Amino acid sequence: MPVKGGIEKGLKMNLLVLNLLAENYKKALEQKYPELVVHAAKNEDEIGGFIERMDILLTVRISDDLLKKASKLQWIHTITTGVDYLMNQPSLRKEVLISCSRGIHVPQMSEMALLFMLALNRNLAQFVRNQQKRVWERWPTKLLHQKKVGILGVGAIGEEIARKCKAFGMTVLGIDLVKRKVDAVDYFYGPEDLLKVAGEVDYFIIVVPNIPQTRKMVGPEVLSSMKPSAFLINIGRGEVVDEETLISHLKSGRIAGAALDTFWQEPLPEDHPFWEMKNVILTPHVGGMSEFCVDQVLSIFEENLRRFLKGERRSLINFVER
Repeated sequence: MPVKGGIEKGLKMNLLVLNLLAENYKKALEQKYPELVVHAAKNEDEIGGFIERMDILLTVRISDDLLKKASKLQWIHTITTGVDYLMNQPSLRKEVLISCSRGIHVPQMSEMALLFMLALNRNLAQFVRNQQKRVWERWPTKLLHQKKVGILGVGAIGEEIARKCKAFGMTVLGIDLVKRKVDAVDYFYGPEDLLKVAGEVDYFIIVVPNIPQTRKMVGPEVLSSMKPSAFLINIGRGEVVDEETLISHLKSGRIAGAALDTFWQEPLPEDHPFWEMKNVILTPHVGGMSEFCVDQVLSIFEENLRRFLKGERRSLINFVER
């Protein structure tokens, strides 16, 4: 007999894990959940006909062409915090449930922000280039100490970045839609003060997601407000930044440099101007990845899976209202 809202006894559900670490997820899940058929795919070419049998999807993103074929799909859980890669797909059916991994990426994302600031500050990229060329060149490097940092998006990740920045003796300016008391934030502003903050800080860190209100939020006015000595860091979403204006400002020296983990087009095209810029540090959207990533995701996904298999739906952790 079918379980109310759940699955029929003896009937297995099909879970597709689409991720570079898909085999790790499969190994952890199929031992605990014999009621699941788990298929692991590192890329879409490895999915095959399983897409038509899939009930549950664990992934970062999936192409619209494959979504069209996923006629049995009931639930998607994203490994990331943001769900924009899915919500923007035309073939995503309204009845498909979506949940995300919000809250797990705080350690790695905050460390990424600090890594970028230190690397930009000390011109680490040039040291590496000199090492490859066996060039012994010395220069006095800048400190984070007594500098100002602006954080656009003071959620869990933004708060942790602020705490780490305070450990370096920095002044922290936070920008968020909801103003609140955060111990590590010295000055809290709303979006209406974006230009003011951009003009004051030495490092401007973007953590906000890609939603209609944030698309190209960091555009010509914001970038032109920044000091020539300031650095831009984007670990949020590429779509938040007006890329053409950023390229122009980096080439002309209107800002000192940038460190970017997210882009408008991913993978970044081989002919993109960013590749050749010596005042830019690029990473391939790895800010949320870590050695603990699988365990972090499973801490949420497994609980959601238990609820889903029991027939629960809207009670999923990090359930996304559509």
